[in-house]
Amino acid sequence: MAKSTTNRVDDLLASVTVDLLGDAPQAFRDTSLRVERLLLEMVRPDPVQPRRVLPESIHMRFHSNQATPTQALRELVQIVQIAARQRGRPFNNVLELLPNPDEEREEETSTTLSPEEQLLHDLVNLAVTIRDDGQVNPLTVVDISQGVTRLFRIETGERRYWATWLLRDFIPNYTGDGTIPCIIIPEQKSSVFRQAKENTARSGLTAVALARQAALLLLTVHGYEIPAYAVTNEFYRQALDLDLRSKREYTDAILSAMGGIKRGQFSHIKILLRLSDEALELADRHNIEEGKLRHVLNLASDYHAEIVRQIIDFNLSVKQVKEICEGDGLHETSPSKDDISPSAMKMAKVAQSINTTTPQEVARALMRQEGDIALARARLQAMRKLIGEAERYLVEE
Repeated sequence: MAKSTTNRVDDLLASVTVDLLGDAPQAFRDTSLRVERLLLEMVRPDPVQPRRVLPESIHMRFHSNQATPTQALRELVQIVQIAARQRGRPFNNVLELLPNPDEEREEETSTTLSPEEQLLHDLVNLAVTIRDDGQVNPLTVVDISQGVTRLFRIETGERRYWATWLLRDFIPNYTGDGTIPCIIIPEQKSSVFRQAKENTARSGLTAVALARQAALLLLTVHGYEIPAYAVTNEFYRQALDLDLRSKREYTDAILSAMGGIKRGQFSHIKILLRLSDEALELADRHNIEEGKLRHVLNLASDYHAEIVRQIIDFNLSVKQVKEICEGDGLHETSPSKDDISPSAMKMAKVAQSINTTTPQEVARALMRQEGDIALARARLQAMRKLIGEAERYLVEE
């Protein structure tokens, strides 16, 4: 059975067509193009790939050679096991994450998964598909071999890479040969534009990943060296000082690679890199849309992560986020130490009358003012943080 599946995939690879390579039909006229089955150990994900498959902390450890692929996946599985146990749905084998056809369909659709649970669920689904049907769509990899050491960097297809490792090491009765089908491209013909088109053509690319993608394209056309190791957000933030105007000859290609967006939308996406590191990670994990994040940028960076948490916890709409960010008094243009704002004086007076009101009255007043329970809860959470910070300043004084 396993042998017939392998043969079927080999036949497909032998008859690769222009459609398989998508945006690079000219590559078929290039005799240097190769399609091979490569050992998984010879293939590595791109460390600066804008799309994060693994959570940020695991991504950094893996690309810093502090974890093998198996160890990285084991850490992901352990994170998901803890989250699933807390929600009353523990599992021992990753196959238990797949839908049970005997259970009620309504129960399946009502389950809310954490980002890590959803990621592992999707990878297991992909792994089982590869096991049952073979890997029909090869990875695109760049040959970065040096001397006798063969090594290949993934240009497109990182999710298939991790799903294959998951299949090999975490799903019982694996019968494969430890290889993965790859379209091999010479290093001098690797393309950040081809990678970008692959990213934007597929679903699930977050606003933060798009911002990293925009930065990578700008940095490339402006001649910056793209590292071969994991980078922090500061690397991508270099693009905040770059624009399309000074590289007009690349503008159309960049906007096309970003999914055919307009110039103004490109600027809105790129500027998201001004968010604090914690806010970027949260927004990336929870796929917060650009329309919500643009309002967070109006606040001091110290408050970015807090507002993003409120967006996640209360599922705030764009309108609600805008109202919070425009009326919370946390803007960059805060008063100096000797100049106390009227809003701060009002809060100080409220503190004086704290014993003359009840929690129920405060809740009702917030509901009357905001007209929305999620927004009212978000206001209280922001107030709680502000009070905590105020206590710290009193100690320092």
